[in-house]
Order: sequence, then C-alpha cells, then structure tokens
Amino acid sequence: MRRIVPLIALLLSGCAAQQAPSVQAESDKNSQAFSTYLSARFAAGEHDLPQAARYYGQSLSSDPANPSLLALSFFYSTTSGDFDAAGKYAQAVITATPDDRAARLALAVIGFKHKDYPEVRKQLSASAKGPFTALTLALFDAWAAAAERDTAGMQKDLQSLMEQKGAESMAAFHTALLQDYLNNASAADAAYKKALGSTAPTPRVLEAYGRFLERQGRSEDATKLYQSHITEGGLASVTRPGLARIAAGEKPEGMIRSPADGAAEALFGIAASLTDAQSSEVSILYLRMALYLRSDLGLAQVLLADRFETLRKYDSAIAIYRGIEPSSPYWRMAQVQASLDLQRLGKNDDAIAGLKKLVAANPDDSESWVALGDTYRASEKFAESVDAYNHAEKVIKQPARRDWPMFYARAMAKEKLKRLDESEADIQTALKLSPEQPELLNYLGYSWVDRGRNIPIALTMLEKARTLRPYDGYIVDSVGWAYFQLGRYDDAAKTLEAAVLLVPGDPTINDHLGDALWRAGRRIEARFQWNHALTFSDTDTDKMAIERKLKTGLSEKPA
Repeated sequence: MRRIVPLIALLLSGCAAQQAPSVQAESDKNSQAFSTYLSARFAAGEHDLPQAARYYGQSLSSDPANPSLLALSFFYSTTSGDFDAAGKYAQAVITATPDDRAARLALAVIGFKHKDYPEVRKQLSASAKGPFTALTLALFDAWAAAAERDTAGMQKDLQSLMEQKGAESMAAFHTALLQDYLNNASAADAAYKKALGSTAPTPRVLEAYGRFLERQGRSEDATKLYQSHITEGGLASVTRPGLARIAAGEKPEGMIRSPADGAAEALFGIAASLTDAQSSEVSILYLRMALYLRSDLGLAQVLLADRFETLRKYDSAIAIYRGIEPSSPYWRMAQVQASLDLQRLGKNDDAIAGLKKLVAANPDDSESWVALGDTYRASEKFAESVDAYNHAEKVIKQPARRDWPMFYARAMAKEKLKRLDESEADIQTALKLSPEQPELLNYLGYSWVDRGRNIPIALTMLEKARTLRPYDGYIVDSVGWAYFQLGRYDDAAKTLEAAVLLVPGDPTINDHLGDALWRAGRRIEARFQWNHALTFSDTDTDKMAIERKLKTGLSEKPA
C-alpha cells in the first residue's frame, strides 16, 4: 500500500493539472462576457449609444441565442446610425419573431434606401399592427404605393390615416406631399390649404406649400404666404429664404424628390411628436432612420441634436450641429446652439469665441447677440453680458412677446453689477411683453421683498406666480418670505415648510424657514433648520449670520 498511494496521488495530480487550464479558461471567458455586458448596461444608462451598440454586439457574440441581447443590439445599432449592423440584426430578429414591428420597420427603411418598393410593402405587411404602428405603416405604404403608381393603394392608406384620431394634420400634410410628388397640382393645392388650416403652421408645412406655389409660377401667392408669417421667429428659416428666392427669380426644388424623402418626412414628423424626455431614445431611433434616408434633412438634424441635449449628451449634440451644411437655413441657429452646448460643458471661452465670430459675420443677428450675452453671464462677465444684450436690443428695435427672456437675462446681469434700478426697469419691460410669466413675477416680487419695498404689491405678484407654477419651490419660498416680512409668521412657517419639501437642500430656503419658525415660537425647530442651512451652505451663503443666529437666535421682533 505504501507504493500504491503515491502512484494514485500522482495520477490524480496529473488529472488536476490537465483540467485546471480548461476550467480557468472557461471562468475567464465568463468573467469577460459578464464584464462586457456590464459595460453595455453602463453605456446604455449613460446614453452613449455607439458604445452601447458595440458592447451589446460583443455580448451577443458570446450568447447568440439570447433574444434580449439581440433586441438591444438592434436598437442601439439603429439609434447610433449603424444601418449595416441594424439590417443584419433586424433579419435575425424577424427569424425569431416574424412580426416584430421595429425590425420590420428598419428593413422597410432599408428597402426605401435601395428603391426596392415591393420589398418595402412586403416588410410592412408582415409587421404586427397596433395604434401607433398603424400610423407609420400607413404613411410608409402610401409612399411605396406612390412609387409604384398604385393610386388605389395610396388612397386606401391615406383614408386609413384620416380615420386615426390625432393624425388628421399629418394625414393632410402627407396627402399634399404625395399629390405634389405625383404632379397633381389641383389636389395638392387643396390638401396644402387643408394642412395649413388644421393647426398653427409648422416650418415643414409652410415650406412645402411655399415651394409648391413658387414652382407653380404663383410667386405673388407665395410672397403673400411668406409675408403673413414674417414676424414669427420660429418660421424665419422658411420665410426669409423663400422671399430671397422670389426676389432673385429662382425656382426651388419640391420638398419631396423621391419616395425615400417622403418616408424620411414621415419619420421626422413622428419623431417630432415624441416630446417627453422618456421618449428621447425612441425619437432618436426615428430620426436616425430619417437621416439615413435623407442626410440633408436639416430640421431632423436640429431635432436630433435637441434630443441629445435632453439626454445631456452635449458633445453628441455639438457634433450634429457642426455637421449641418453652411447652405442650410438652419446653419446659423445650429452654430448658436453648439456654442450654448459648449457653455453647458464649461467651455465658456470656446463658446464666446464661436459666438463672437457669428456676430462679427452678421451684426444684425439678435439671437447670436443674446446667446453671447448668456454665455458672458454664465462666465460671470456681467459688464460684457450687458453690452451684448444692448446690441441685441438695438437689432430687435421693436420688442415682441418672444423677446422677454432677453430683458430678464439683462436684468439679472445688471443686478450682479448693483445697477438695481436699471435691473428693475428691464424686468418691468419684460412683464409688459409677457405679463403672465411666473419667473418675472417672482424675480421682481422677491427683489422688492428682499429690499423691503412694496411688500403688499410684491405679495400679490408672488401669489399669482405661485398659482401659475404651484410646484416651484423657489416661488413658494418667495411667498413665504413675503409673509415673514409682513409679520405673518405662522403663514410664513407653513409656506416655507412646503418650499423645503419642494427644494430640499437649498441653504437660503432652510435659513428663511429657520427665521420663520423662530418668530413663530418654534425655536428648537428653528435651530434645526439653521443647522441645515449651514450644512448645505455655498459661496453665496452668509455663514457668519447663521452661526450668530444659532448662538443667540433672532433679535427682538421689530415694533
């Protein structure tokens, strides 16, 4: 037995030595796969769409039968604009789930790109149906039908659109675009008029009808159309180029040059309707599809950048803004927005440099001057900020309701410069332009309360602001502080307690609440709030005053 035991031990150790590398390798492989999956989850959580697509794709390679990983790889490759990968993933998705809506839609988009209209309609017919999907399917099939000159199929799709509640405006607009594309001028004109009359005109509807009128030789009608909206700032990117073309005797292209353009327009319209923050990535998916079909769709680029701003992905937004061609009517606006995003990233000097180039190139661009003022103000260069706003005011000449933010911004800059009377005058001007703005009512009302002026009038303004925006903790704080200054300490304490709940951790509100509680006879609670104010204090907090109150409380009530 003494000879056998060592032999058995030797054999066993040999087996272990042979198995160990294999077990270790498997363990390393699993660890790597898990790490990759976590990286994908992290990238998705950070809205880093290209990295999410990359890591989910790698995870799928390790686990190719996983339907969740396949769906996520498809989604993030699409939202990052990689349609080669998206097409491959979409094919795999429909193999597992034949009626998958998103995958069928992506394959239909790819069909439009390759002018394979039977393939488009095949993909659409195989898709699952639903209330929201029905809108997309009908729009897409209408454009594919138009490409095949299937008028009956197109009309059936349009009728389906008309019957969908809430889709009437989009149905009218695409009816006009389709009839325009098919050179049915009379039908297109009637549909454009219906689309214009259904809601306040959007830039796309106005531009499409204006271009139609210009191409039909109806320059006088086109001029009247543009002139009727010339004062609406949001439509300037349409009205100014339109009037310039007419003055130069130039005729534009139609809005839609191909069925793919029509599909891109449909995708853009759907994306634009998804306005809540939770739908940002879905909106991005539709916009990526739209830009895949029509890369020069400037307004889709602007909206895509806006969606990235909603996700706080300012670098991504800047890259998109800078990708807009200088010939686009949206180029200047895009450069302003890119500079504002640089400011949001803390790159104020770069933002200022870019905006100074814009105002030097076009001194009559009030939006660029306002953006420059905002950026100087963010950099705490208040004198320069006021100067930029002054230039904007000169350019504007006759301020309208939409100009109130500029006067509000200049008032804040002047307050920092201790030019309080001028600041108040700007707020009064802003209020004349827009009397129902809670920010303005709060700003002026609080400044009066804080300076002990016009407190009863200020309280009325602040209560109005609170009615307009009841869950704004800063406005609620202003109301509570007005009560305090009027000696209504119980009302002040109750109101300021509500403000603290709405904006927890603000040292000024905690300080105000401490003062109100002290005057209301609730001294232990008052010290508790003052301690909180110290804990949350920032550079603007008067720490010495709070420490003094903690030691001795407030002085006697004023007579």
